[in-house]
Amino acid sequence: MPLHLTKVAYGAQSLEEMRSWFATRGAEARLTTRYLPKRHEEIVPGGSLFWIFKHQLVMRSPILRFEEAEGGRTNIVIAAKLIDVLPRPKRAHQGWRYLEDADAPRDLGSDEDSGEVLPGHIAADLARLGLV
Repeated sequence: MPLHLTKVAYGAQSLEEMRSWFATRGAEARLTTRYLPKRHEEIVPGGSLFWIFKHQLVMRSPILRFEEAEGGRTNIVIAAKLIDVLPRPKRAHQGWRYLEDADAPRDLGSDEDSGEVLPGHIAADLARLGLV
């Protein structure tokens, strides 16, 4: 089971804005961080970066690899595509955090019957009220 990372979509005003940003990146995007995650070998292959938007895990991008960057930093290389997931409440944090595979939300449109899915803004409002 792969390990995943979570990261706040800092500066994004909407999910459409995130999608358009990723659409201009080509096949890969790079996120620079100070340190290589200690558990990086558990992340690649198969791990994803789950995006937090308005206190919800809403999308993910597959993590392709880690590579050295300038100044002793590390690039997290992700596929420049966003996969919608079932929204799940998640508190904001700085940097990235680990997410166990068992705790990761399922992709929207997966083969499992997930019932009806609430729009993201409604799910976020319900999460703020502590109802989901």
